[in-house]
Amino acid sequence: MLELLRYFKELRGNAKMCLVLDPLWTIPFNMLQPFVTLYMFSVGLGDVEIGLVLSIGIFFQFIMALLGGVVTDKYGRRKMVLFADFVSWNIPMLIWAFAQNFWWFAAAAIINSVVHIAIVAFECTWLDDMEENKLPSFINWMHMLWLAGVFFALISGYFVERYSVEPVMRVLYLVAFVVMGTRMIIMYFTIKETKIGCERMEATKDKSILTLLSGYKDVFYLIIRSRSMRRLLVILPMVGISQLVAGTFFALYATQDLGIGESFLAYFPVARAAVALFFYFFIQTRLGRFDTKYLMALGLLLYVAGHAILIVSPPQNLVWLGAFALMDAWAAALFLPRLDTLVFSSIDPTERARCRAFINVIVLAITSPFGYLAGFLSDMDRRLPFILNIVLFVCLTIFLISPNKKSEVPSNA
Repeated sequence: MLELLRYFKELRGNAKMCLVLDPLWTIPFNMLQPFVTLYMFSVGLGDVEIGLVLSIGIFFQFIMALLGGVVTDKYGRRKMVLFADFVSWNIPMLIWAFAQNFWWFAAAAIINSVVHIAIVAFECTWLDDMEENKLPSFINWMHMLWLAGVFFALISGYFVERYSVEPVMRVLYLVAFVVMGTRMIIMYFTIKETKIGCERMEATKDKSILTLLSGYKDVFYLIIRSRSMRRLLVILPMVGISQLVAGTFFALYATQDLGIGESFLAYFPVARAAVALFFYFFIQTRLGRFDTKYLMALGLLLYVAGHAILIVSPPQNLVWLGAFALMDAWAAALFLPRLDTLVFSSIDPTERARCRAFINVIVLAITSPFGYLAGFLSDMDRRLPFILNIVLFVCLTIFLISPNKKSEVPSNA
């Protein structure tokens, strides 16, 4: 814990500002997240329609991911963080606040797809000038801030219990519009363009977007020649699908099949966050001597155990759901920070924006049909999406621990 606090005190530049301002995004997002699916359900969308909204969003994210690296290089990290954050979050927040049917949610999902430009620009903003040995600690801080933001879901849960999901979500979307917009403006005036960003802007200033897009063939060859980046193309799609399924259909399964009250949905992410924060402060820094791939595999097996508990959970039994939350928290704390370190340390720094964007394109192309598929499975039996996740976790575990797959993540992750 003291090591993490010392790291934060010594941190400077863009990375420091990104951490300081992060709560202005994570708090409103986490206040909304537990109830998003129920909000769509309450407005009138069915399981298949909810899955279709996800697939539409991912399809357009695929297109935006193609542009992400190119426009970030051409126009700069700082400008694209401002533009892409505004388009991908502020505009959809207003649409979601006044949504009336499927088409409103579909339109918001399409506009929100610009988030894949924002992701690339934001990551490059703090990552470009960072020394690689400081990367794991920064990622741990990002995860801890995210987990701290989860506790604010209790506030939204309190209001949902008093006023029901739909009116509370409409107000929260408007609050998020203001708070996220404030963060966006402050960040623009407090961060600087990175050294690599300036170099990429200079190198691309006389080239059109189409010309730069044609350069993706070189990025493709760069990825194919890199063993570490090839591994990402196996790992990231399976992780993306599992997060899509769990993040979307848990709320419906818990409330409609297990009979849990809507307001209780706020307590599950909070319980997971509390366990995970304990892990980060008191355990995470002591795991550096262990092989990273086995720690990641252990996290995946805990995901399997948690999902199995969820599937066989009796109705209206908070003890079983609490066990699921505990397993899920430990799994996330073991797996996700090491996955992030693997991603960031595997990509060539000189081509970070385009490589990250192109990898996102491939991941989204694979992931896009699974929103609709998961919705179709949920419509048949709301346990089926979680069985799909178990299959994915088992396959990913086998891939990670199979022979000759030497870990490429720094041991102190």
